[in-house]
Parts: sequence; structure tokens; C-alpha cells
Amino acid sequence: MTTPATAQPAVISTIAAVELPGPGQPLAGGIFVTRYWLNGQERALILLPGELEGAWGEYGKDVATSYSDGKANTVAMAEAGSKLAGKVLELDAFIPSCLEGQLLMAAKHAGLIILREDRWHWLSTQYSANTAFYVDFEVGWQDGSGKGNERLVRPVRSLLIQ
Repeated sequence: MTTPATAQPAVISTIAAVELPGPGQPLAGGIFVTRYWLNGQERALILLPGELEGAWGEYGKDVATSYSDGKANTVAMAEAGSKLAGKVLELDAFIPSCLEGQLLMAAKHAGLIILREDRWHWLSTQYSANTAFYVDFEVGWQDGSGKGNERLVRPVRSLLIQ
């Protein structure tokens, strides 16, 4: 049985660079993972507590193809009918992309965050219309799996750094 992620009150969407805590410290309802660049903007990646479980969904549909933008992917998934993506968005969060999944893995190996190693976790980047990427947080490799398979999701959020 997985621990359900709990709904968080609305959180800030931006943060001043001087207000950022150190990696591994609390921020915006989760743990600050790292700074990264996305679509020409510097952002703060935050790992939220809890996890969800479900199928990626939308088998046969070409839905979410960004390798780096998990929020755009998760919105596209939900708009296409993914129940899992809809639940994550209700938390003011998103499913990490392939890039964001690797940033989580790097933080885990640095001892900044704890991630389950006994289950595979969905990423929001699809591999094809029938498969999507998942990550193994034990060793960090990514692969594709049928969108109907049940996997875990660790919701994240991202703040614009000003």
C-alpha cells in the first residue's frame, strides 16, 4: 500500500534567489532538490511528500513528449483524460519529466532526498503512443513501459527563481 499524497494549500509560484534554502531543506510544502533551467527560466525543483499509484493512461494517444517540462506533460496527460495526472495536478504539483527524474536521482545519490527503490516510478514523458518512460530510483536508469501498467508517482513542483 502506498502513502497517499495529501492536498496542499496554494503555494508560492516564484521565489527570490536569495531566499532559496540549501538543497535538501524544506520549501513550498516539500524538499528543495536543485536549481535548473527550463524554457529559458531558472527554476527550483521541489519533491513533495507522499506518492500516488496508477496507470499512466491514454494508451494509443500521442500525448506528452517533452523530455524536460514535466508540468506541460502532466497538463497534456490530464487534458487527454489521464486520471493519474489529474490527481497530481489537484495537489498543485506535476509528474516529473525524464530530465526532472534524473535531477531527483542526482539529489538522492547526494543524500539530499529519500526515494523508494523497490518500485518503478512513472515519468510524464511518453516514449511512444503506447509506452511512457519510468525510472528506477535504485540505480537511476530509465526505460519505457506500457501506459496501462500500474506504477508509482512522486509529485514535484517547480518555482520560478527571480
